[in-house]
Amino acid sequence: MAPTDETDEVTQQASPVDPTPPTRPPAAGGARPNARMPRWLPRAMVLALTLVAVFQLGSWAFHQLTGLLINILIAFFLALAIEPAVSWMSARGVRRGLATFLVFFAVLILAAGFVTLLGSMLAGQIIKIVEDFPNYLDSVIHWINTHFHTELRRVDVQEGLLKSDWLRNYVQNSATGVLDVSGQVLGGLFQLLTIGLFSFYFAADGPRLRRTICSVLPPARQAEVLRAWEIAVNKTGGYIYSRGLMALISGVAHYVLLEALSVPYAPVLAVWVGLVSQFIPTIGTYLAGALPMLIAFTVDPWYALWVLIFVVIYQQFENYVLQPKLTSKTVDIHPAVAFGSVIVGTALLGAVGALIAIPAVATLQAFLGAYVKRYAVTDDPRVHGHRRGAPGEGLFTRARALWGRRGAQDSADGSSGEGA
Repeated sequence: MAPTDETDEVTQQASPVDPTPPTRPPAAGGARPNARMPRWLPRAMVLALTLVAVFQLGSWAFHQLTGLLINILIAFFLALAIEPAVSWMSARGVRRGLATFLVFFAVLILAAGFVTLLGSMLAGQIIKIVEDFPNYLDSVIHWINTHFHTELRRVDVQEGLLKSDWLRNYVQNSATGVLDVSGQVLGGLFQLLTIGLFSFYFAADGPRLRRTICSVLPPARQAEVLRAWEIAVNKTGGYIYSRGLMALISGVAHYVLLEALSVPYAPVLAVWVGLVSQFIPTIGTYLAGALPMLIAFTVDPWYALWVLIFVVIYQQFENYVLQPKLTSKTVDIHPAVAFGSVIVGTALLGAVGALIAIPAVATLQAFLGAYVKRYAVTDDPRVHGHRRGAPGEGLFTRARALWGRRGAQDSADGSSGEGA
């Protein structure tokens, strides 16, 4: 049979197979052998590493400069506090730098006088305690011998103390701690110098600093910054001056009491009570009253009781009469808000935060009050803390109605019993 075209095609397809196997198509998503890295990937990796390095460097620098930043913050609030006095003197022809120097000099003189008086008082009390220590020791030994039938002598007690290991270890630890105390004193002096220099420059160059800040802002933002600055100056300065006036009144009142009781060092104790009670928030009153009570107790225990009573009464007078009148236009904030701000400031910045917390919150409250829109409050009893109910449905009204119904029911039961 003659071959046809179809048999020829079958024969050609059945020819010997090519020895090289066919190549498989690449899998979906797989990289091709000749694929190259995207050009943006190295740049992205370098940028990510750079950002991480910059973040680590910034974090390290921030932790290293935390002390300096806190000092600058204290200096800024101190400059805000003396700004009204400096501006008042500058408006009357005194150069701003000289006015700032005079204010700082007055503050320095007052602080040095207070520290000197307090140091002399403490030194006098320590000398008195040392001189009277043998008499105290004799009285204690006599009381022990009387009640416990012992034969202790002061010489034996003194020799035992001098030869004890506790005293030797205490002296060694004190000797090694002298260098630490010296380092802390030098560090504190350097910190005070830093705060003083920054606060002096902030106060003396206040207008130039404001112009520098406003020069990088649009006109609308400049007005907002200047307004915020003015609010901060008014609140901080008002806080300091109102506290200073209350400290003066408190000091005079306690001086009169201590002088009437013939308590020694009455002027120094009065200054101590005035400053500590006003410039240490929350617990300042108790710290201020403890020292006069202790000194008065050495004179007569009843005098300490009189001092305690006077401190408590004067504190109530200050809280409810004096303080609202003096601080109504400066730092008029709720006591609970003030207490909470002191706690938050202490948790964040320690003692520094406790000191600047109240003026900072007062500034923030005044700044927000200028922009928050307020509305008239509806005349609803619930606003004043009264429950809303139908007329005549008070507690006593319901009790009286219930008692009346019960009496009527008893009368009805009695009448039905008599009829039976």
